[in-house]
Amino acid sequence: MITIKKQTLSETFSVYYDKRMLRILLLGAISGFPWVIIGSSLSLWLKEDDLSRSTIGWAGLIFAVYAFNYMWAPLIDRIQIPYLTKKIGHRRGWIVLMQLSMLICLLIWSIINPTDNLALVITIGLIIAISSATQDITVDALRIEQIGENENQSMAAGAAMAVVGWWSGYKLGGVISLFTAEYFENVGIANYWQTTFLILGVIVILMNIGLMFVHEPISISRSQKQNETDRLIQNKLGSQNILTKIIAWISGTLGGPVVSFFKKNGFSIALGILGFVFLFKIGEAFLGRMSVIFYKEIGFSKGDIAIYSKTLGWVTTVVFTLLGGLFVIRSGVIKAMFLAGILMASTNLLFTALAWIGKSELLFAFAVIFDDIAAAFATVAFVAFISLLVDRTYTATQYALLASIGTAGRTTLASSSGALVDWLNGDWGIFFILTAIMVIPSLICLWIIKNKLKLSEK
Repeated sequence: MITIKKQTLSETFSVYYDKRMLRILLLGAISGFPWVIIGSSLSLWLKEDDLSRSTIGWAGLIFAVYAFNYMWAPLIDRIQIPYLTKKIGHRRGWIVLMQLSMLICLLIWSIINPTDNLALVITIGLIIAISSATQDITVDALRIEQIGENENQSMAAGAAMAVVGWWSGYKLGGVISLFTAEYFENVGIANYWQTTFLILGVIVILMNIGLMFVHEPISISRSQKQNETDRLIQNKLGSQNILTKIIAWISGTLGGPVVSFFKKNGFSIALGILGFVFLFKIGEAFLGRMSVIFYKEIGFSKGDIAIYSKTLGWVTTVVFTLLGGLFVIRSGVIKAMFLAGILMASTNLLFTALAWIGKSELLFAFAVIFDDIAAAFATVAFVAFISLLVDRTYTATQYALLASIGTAGRTTLASSSGALVDWLNGDWGIFFILTAIMVIPSLICLWIIKNKLKLSEK
């Protein structure tokens, strides 16, 4: 059972001074940066090549792979990369391999045109998403393994730092992407987005260099426990041959984490947890998927979006994520989840006001700031919530499972966001009201199971 102990303000913030938090910050940035590539950059690239909102929205289906990375998470836990694993470690070897895959994809994007090669553009985007989703499995495992099993205060702080890192990679990467694209456009480069992708490739290389400074703990017990599970299953099969070894390996690898999760929580509560995780961020995802398109349609330039949505948003996110970590530690993760849900719904309504009033830099800044405050609280609470639920024996796989289910709600359903705006005849105000309402079902789920969750918060 995990206990979260209340602390004084100075004690809480002192946890952030641990040098391991810098490593977690970098890991978060590595995880967040690919969303710039296949999120705002791809969306604007397609928009400025005169593709429809619906096409851009459905292109977002590539994010759905994040919802299924738990399916191959056990394989990432066990399969070693030739040469890389031996040289730089199991976790870092997988991250470098996926970063190399994304770098190659960016090089291909830099030489093609989306109007003439839309299928190829989306296919490359899908490969980037798969590489990023696979990378996240290892990043999350390496992030959790930076902290000792009984260091609950550091785990909560680590959750906050991981969120700060993710948003830093996403927001600052977005600033670089948007300003670079606008600069290349202004100097007369016709394929300015293609050239921008080369700059983003340089950032990928720099992140790999930084990764070499992240310590990877050597874990012998994890492999021993995996092998023990394999032997137990093989003994139950009653024979010792290559077929039973394969069956035991597959069963232990894929089935063990799932069985452990349902056994720990009970079937009905486990289903309630999965329902909440699936539904919690749907409204935020609908808004996020169409936000850049909305900004462009009401008259904001790429520079405006970079300043208000990315730069200003990043500062706000960093500050309030750290405060969100403080709130989680002192008030408990359940209260933090309810507060985050209410904040998300409330701030979405600010975009309704912006849609009805029209272009207003003041209101735009106000809406972005409060939306990022809500997102910061929601994300750090969500990361802490699922981190507290996982069994440390199956950390990587169970975290990937819960994170993937959360992503499933955000990606699969939110892919219809563009079609919803079109169905509403471009009525952005009503669209944002609907995104605010979308958070209610998840809070109902949490209210039903909150007293039965196996979390001890003091």
